[in-house]
Amino acid sequence: MADALHQPSNTKTGMRITDPEIDTETENTTETETDTEGDAAVEGDAGADAVRPDPAPLAPGWVPPELDTTRAHSARIYEYLLGGMHYFDVDREAAETALRHIPQARAMVHENRAFLARAIRLLAESGLTQFLDLGSGLPGTGNIGEVARAVHPQARIVLVDYDPMVAVHARALVADGEPEHTAVVLADVRRPAEVLADPELRRVLDLDRPVAVVMSALLHFISPEEGPHAIVREYLAAVPPGSALVLTHVTDGGHPVQAEAARQAWGRTTAQMYVRTDDEIRALFDGTEIVAPGLVPRPLWRPDGEVRGDWEEIWGLGGVGIKR
Repeated sequence: MADALHQPSNTKTGMRITDPEIDTETENTTETETDTEGDAAVEGDAGADAVRPDPAPLAPGWVPPELDTTRAHSARIYEYLLGGMHYFDVDREAAETALRHIPQARAMVHENRAFLARAIRLLAESGLTQFLDLGSGLPGTGNIGEVARAVHPQARIVLVDYDPMVAVHARALVADGEPEHTAVVLADVRRPAEVLADPELRRVLDLDRPVAVVMSALLHFISPEEGPHAIVREYLAAVPPGSALVLTHVTDGGHPVQAEAARQAWGRTTAQMYVRTDDEIRALFDGTEIVAPGLVPRPLWRPDGEVRGDWEEIWGLGGVGIKR
C-alpha cells in the first residue's frame, strides 16, 4: 500500500441547538456537574467506567444530562465554524472571539475538513478499510465514514470522543447507517490503552490488520505535559505495519502575537490550544514514512483542483504517514 500512496458546579443555562427544520432557542434546566479540576480531567473522565449515554432522539433543545453547557467545547466550536447546526451560545461566543483575531478561522476549518476527505479517500483507494477517528467531533456531512464507504461500502469505522453530545449524534448516525461496521466510543483519547481495550472498538476493528489512525485537529489540544508524541506512538504500536497516521495540527502561521491572542480566546473552553512548530509536528510522525507531498499546508496536500490564492493564510499542516 505504501508504494501505491507514493504514486502521484451545578448550573442552569440557556442554550441554542439548531435543527435542520426547526431553529429553537430554549431554556434548559438540566442539572449537570462541572468538572472543577480543569481541562486535565475531561467531562465524563472516568476511564473505562465513563458513562455511555443510550442513543436518544435528537429533539430540538434536548441536551445530554451529563453535558456541561457552561464551557465551550472544541468540537462544537468547530461545528459552528463549519456552519453546522449543533452548538451552544458559549461555543458561538468562543468562535466569534477567535474570528476577531483570526478572520480566516472559518476557512481554516473548511480546509481541514477538505484535507481529511482527500486523505481518507486516498487511503481507501489504496486498500485500507479500517479507520479509527480519534477526537472525531460531530459527524457532519463528509465525515470519514461517508468518504471511506464511497470507496469501500463495508469499511469499518470507530469514532472516539469525550463529549456526550458527539456520542449521541454519532450513535444516531450509526443507527441510520452501518451499525455492524461502526462503533462510537465515549472516552478520553489521551488514554490510548483504555480506548484500544474498549469492547466496541474491538468488535469493529481487527487490530491485526492495517488501520488508519486519524488525529485531525486533535493534538493541538494536548499539552506538552500530557505527551502528545507518546500518545501517538502508543496508538501506532497497537496496529501493524501498513497502517496509516492521518494528522493535522495548527501553527502560528508566522504571526505569533495574533495566534496567541486567538489561542487565549479558548481560555474558557474544555480544552486549551497548544501551537507547535513545524519540526515538532513532523516529529509526531516518527516511525512512519510520510507520503508525498509530505507535511504541508493543508490546501497544498493533493488538491482536487486549483489551490486557493490565500493558502498561506490557512495556518497549519497536514500529512499522512504509513507505519513501517
